[in-house]
Amino acid sequence: MTGARWTILFLGGAAGTVRQFSVPRRFVRPLLAVVCTLAALFAGAAAFLVYDSSARLRASNLALENRLLEDKVASLQQQAREVDGRMAWLAERIDRTRLLAGQTGIDRDVMKVGVGGPGLEAVGEDELWSLDPAASELAFKVGYDLDVVERQIDLLEGSLDETLPLLEGQQERFEAMPSIFPVGVFHLSSGFSHRRFHPVHLSYMPHRGIDMSAARGTPIVASGPGVVTFAGSRLGYGRMVEIDHGFGVISRYAHASKLLVHRGQRVKRKEVIAHVGCSGTCKAPHLHFEIHQDGQPINPLVYMLP
Repeated sequence: MTGARWTILFLGGAAGTVRQFSVPRRFVRPLLAVVCTLAALFAGAAAFLVYDSSARLRASNLALENRLLEDKVASLQQQAREVDGRMAWLAERIDRTRLLAGQTGIDRDVMKVGVGGPGLEAVGEDELWSLDPAASELAFKVGYDLDVVERQIDLLEGSLDETLPLLEGQQERFEAMPSIFPVGVFHLSSGFSHRRFHPVHLSYMPHRGIDMSAARGTPIVASGPGVVTFAGSRLGYGRMVEIDHGFGVISRYAHASKLLVHRGQRVKRKEVIAHVGCSGTCKAPHLHFEIHQDGQPINPLVYMLP
């Protein structure tokens, strides 16, 4: 039977042609093995291409989701910074309220102590870190910022709870406080500072008030009602008016060109008391304005109403 052969017929289409091939029997099994192997390889290649295409699509979708997540976290971080700015504004307003109630302002070191540590798990321990370190770090920062804001809110709420009862029945005190700028049109040329370079003495020293540049002769008005305790010349201040508003609060108006009030005179808020000048230690016309409470200089801007 060594000469036995297998005959394979191929039938044509509509033309009805017939083709036949004869294959020795000993070649049939190897040929079938080759055909099966080729079919398996083709099927495997097709499956790999389908899987690779699907994996690429999933990777592309994950990358897109990751970018969207990072953008969202970055947006939240920006919002947290904006909230932090508003918290600083709120803290300043609460400081003013505390001063009006006869208390000291919230110390900035106290605000920092109130914040404390983040109280969150270490960023490297976050599950998101293994997937995307950048997104994990952003998420951690946002969480920390929100934790800071939450603790500051608790601190400010406690401060308000302490202050509000003290405000009840203090209308007389509010009406006596200096609360308006003494000059109508001015440029704030120098602010309150514990260490400022003095333009005349050419050295660093405290600046216990604010400088309001204005034209010579500009009217200076009382920032609040009170009794004039000093009206004259004082070393460094030049021509100056000092008003006692009661409740431990005084205001000073220095470097005037002309004084219009005298010691012991009672003045009203907005009453003209002097004119802007450049007397005393001064290089250009301006008003040096100070407010002291219980003997301590306070930034006048804290007292000024919007």
